[in-house]
Amino acid sequence: MQDEYRTVAREGVHETEVNRSRFLCALAPAATEQEAQDFIARIRKEHPTATHNCWAYVIGADGGVQKASDDGEPGGTAGLPMLQMLTRREMRYVVAVVTRYYGGVKLGAGGLIRAYGGAVGEALDTLGTLTMRRFRLVTVTVDHQRAGKLQNDLRSAGRDVRAMHYGEAVTLEIGLPDAEVEDFRAWLADATAGTAGLELGAEAYGDA
Repeated sequence: MQDEYRTVAREGVHETEVNRSRFLCALAPAATEQEAQDFIARIRKEHPTATHNCWAYVIGADGGVQKASDDGEPGGTAGLPMLQMLTRREMRYVVAVVTRYYGGVKLGAGGLIRAYGGAVGEALDTLGTLTMRRFRLVTVTVDHQRAGKLQNDLRSAGRDVRAMHYGEAVTLEIGLPDAEVEDFRAWLADATAGTAGLELGAEAYGDA
């Protein structure tokens, strides 16, 4: 697994104009290829009279799925530069659709490549990106008497308490970088006089 990747902070649209042609770049996070395709279909429906709706997406923390479409523009002048902008910025789990309304002035191949790639770059700058880091889910079990103090100690230590559950004992879910698990185990034993249980869970990604 990748240690980290970047994705778009939120869904949104950014518009640019090049020689009277309007380029609207719609960006969105997409967890799966199906989500990316659904987003593309939605944008197409929103712009039925557009000259082109070109798209690109990258799915997977390692960028394993990469697809793009020129949607009628000359081959390699739209989808590919859009995809290259996403991969150059190390974006993952993201879909981009650039909707073009032709303004009457031909841009030529070089102009199209700059316009489509630039539309994606400007949209990323405007909407912002998030860095997602790999972490290990850790479940800590502790008695009720120690739970409140432990929660405060964890927050003071800058630990990410993702959830708490109250039952016969209290369980806390924490996200930790793999490299810090053993140090955390020692810290926890010290903080709870060895009374807390610790169970390692799956790996996941979260905001850095």
